[in-house]
Amino acid sequence: MPRYNDLLTDARAGKPVLIDGGTGSECIRRGVPQSEHGWSGAAALSHPEIVGSIHADYLKLGARVIVANTFATGANILRDVGALERFEEVNRCAVEIALEARATAGPAADHVVVGAGISNWSFSGDRPDLATLRNDTAAQAAIMRDAGAELLILEMMVDIPRMKATLEGASVAGLPIWVGFSLGPEEGCEADEIGDPIELREEGLLQDAVSIASDCSAVDAMVIMHSDVRVAERGIQGLQAVWNGPVGVWAHAARMIDGTIIHDGAISPAEYAAHVPAWWDAGATMIGGCCGIGPSHIAELAPLLAADS
Repeated sequence: MPRYNDLLTDARAGKPVLIDGGTGSECIRRGVPQSEHGWSGAAALSHPEIVGSIHADYLKLGARVIVANTFATGANILRDVGALERFEEVNRCAVEIALEARATAGPAADHVVVGAGISNWSFSGDRPDLATLRNDTAAQAAIMRDAGAELLILEMMVDIPRMKATLEGASVAGLPIWVGFSLGPEEGCEADEIGDPIELREEGLLQDAVSIASDCSAVDAMVIMHSDVRVAERGIQGLQAVWNGPVGVWAHAARMIDGTIIHDGAISPAEYAAHVPAWWDAGATMIGGCCGIGPSHIAELAPLLAADS
């Protein structure tokens, strides 16, 4: 995969790499209905034009990695919403939409890597046992690979046991893997509320999780993901202490309103971009965003990365 190899070479050399922003939250912001237990996972089937337009916007801004809208298309989530029979279809279509966006963007996007996100998250709280999670992940990863994904990103790894099961399942596909760790509560906290040593959101130490993930030969990068902007720098520093490969950050912003977590409008583009110099100085050379971080935010930070290239 020449595209991915070129990207990895630049990342290993410490060159700045712009990655995309949130897709699932951006789908909802643009009008895709949010499912109680399914987030915007069905968007590839219900609103493919919206998903494609989001990818296109990130490509126009110079993103070198775009991630298919598959955060909420795991088998456990589809079971929760009563749509398991569409498991293969929704994962395949999500990857194909991202590939089509790249193709439509023309020669300027030929170097862009299309990734697919895999999560073990549950919006209902009904989580599968580890063996089921491992098998479900292997099936999902194979579908994504066969659809044309060039990279798998393990999103929102909040504890070590399920990270291990997800990583073992994803490894079967034979694609390169980036592991994304989540720190602190989803609605956010201040950096000094993150302990030392740094803990994952739900269970286990970040340094132990990195050690386990680094034993997998398919893992090329570690990223801080689905973590509040205020704790991302601490997370990057934690990765740098125990990992000598590429480090990235897909931070998010959220606020709690009447017991509901809201991502839209939680942080302005300028406020988000203001964190980038600290992330860069801490060692993150692959920078984008996730929930609540849209094209306007990526547009604000893109010149900062270009200035460091």
